[in-house]
Amino acid sequence: MSEVFKIVNGAKDFHGVQAIKNVNFSLLKGEIHSLLGENGAGKSTMTKVVAGVYQLSSGELYFESKKATFNTPSEALKNGIVMVFQENSLVPNMTVSQNLYLGAEKYFNSLARLNIRASRFLQSLNFNVDPNLLVSQLGAAQKQMVEIARAVHHNAKVIIFDEPTATLTPEEKHHFFSLMQRLKVQGVSIVFISHALEEALQNSDRITVLRDGEIIVTDSASKFTRERIVKAMIGRDLSDSAYAASGGSKRKSRDRGEKVLEVENLSMGSMVKNSTFSAYSGQITGVFGLVGSGRTEMMKVISGVYKRNIFHGGNILLNGKYVRYLVPRTAVNDGIIYVTEDRKSEGFFENFGISQNIQLGKMVAEDKLWNTVNLTEAKTLAEHWIKRLSIKTKDINSPVVELSGGNQQKVVIAKGLVQKPKVVIFDEPTRGVDVGAIKEIHDFIKSLADEGITVIVVSSYLPEVMSISDRILVARLGQIVEEFEIEDASEEKIIYAAVH
Repeated sequence: MSEVFKIVNGAKDFHGVQAIKNVNFSLLKGEIHSLLGENGAGKSTMTKVVAGVYQLSSGELYFESKKATFNTPSEALKNGIVMVFQENSLVPNMTVSQNLYLGAEKYFNSLARLNIRASRFLQSLNFNVDPNLLVSQLGAAQKQMVEIARAVHHNAKVIIFDEPTATLTPEEKHHFFSLMQRLKVQGVSIVFISHALEEALQNSDRITVLRDGEIIVTDSASKFTRERIVKAMIGRDLSDSAYAASGGSKRKSRDRGEKVLEVENLSMGSMVKNSTFSAYSGQITGVFGLVGSGRTEMMKVISGVYKRNIFHGGNILLNGKYVRYLVPRTAVNDGIIYVTEDRKSEGFFENFGISQNIQLGKMVAEDKLWNTVNLTEAKTLAEHWIKRLSIKTKDINSPVVELSGGNQQKVVIAKGLVQKPKVVIFDEPTRGVDVGAIKEIHDFIKSLADEGITVIVVSSYLPEVMSISDRILVARLGQIVEEFEIEDASEEKIIYAAVH
């Protein structure tokens, strides 16, 4: 097969720091090429060079055998290269159909006809998204579907997918990988960036592994095993898999402490319906459910992000006391924090430094937002959490947006935990996080339970729920429909409860 593009001796510097160096990479026509590596390995930087977001500091880029430089993403798009970014680039106040055809509108538009075209196109991709909805009304998974659909609509020669399956359910992933295979048959070349190693092994023609900005190995996917990939990614064997304990019955749960949180018949609109469950101190309560199950909405009501129904909205009890939170700050004051699944939009101030973000968390908890920031205190606090969470950074004042995904997530966690909570709700805590950071985050979550804190972990990735939880709650259609002790849980039982 002929090469669609290649990078020869490519390097990219940011303020004197090399993000990629001496990179030699090629993509063949009609192949699926997976790009793997820990956060900060250089995957996104390398592909953003191809997509016109960045330009090489040295080296050369060739596209269809000709030397090329794309100064903007629109230049790359004109040449048939489109990238689906990990953080969505949709316009929130426009509808799904308007976003889908943005930049390709006709001079005279009929919104009704646009919606019909969008509906048919989304159905052809097996994506269940209402084209009439505003993007701001969509969940993370549906936004990702619209991003993918928009990329396919461009009839691109090259599509770069950066963590496209992080928010998708198993069924949606199946449709996505079927779509990738159809695109491949049509001659489209695909770069697939993912932290899900099994997905890369099962769906790729070739795999390239990066570490510290350099390509470590490129080979046929059939010649890789999970162990070989992990060793190439981190430079050593990973003796303890991040999900080693997913067997359920192979381990014993922590003993229940006091009943700290009680939820009785919680209801909110059409998303949460008469949901009842409890959580205990010193335990990790896992919550599993498919997209649309209401799992995230339940947690946002508990933590004051959303408001439950005024009438027949149910009850929330914290340490036996009835509570109703209209804003998150009052929940924080009572010791409940919610660590969001959408760290980019909701988790941190991206242009603020690490110390500023963590200090803001403390000031919110102490209701001192209007006070002058104590720089010495902020520095001491940041250094403590950087050490405790192993946040990789050269400077405590580095803007959080410049950190890798795993380190951004750790900053979000630190910003919440500096508030000294009694109940911590983690929503998709390892979404878009590399294999090494997953274990670090899991170990930290377990340490919180060991300290007696009530921990709730919401995840759509079943191996994660199985590996970290003491009890597992299953959400379906806005309710908690089943509860399992980890000793009695199995993937088959949980999936059955989630879909039946």
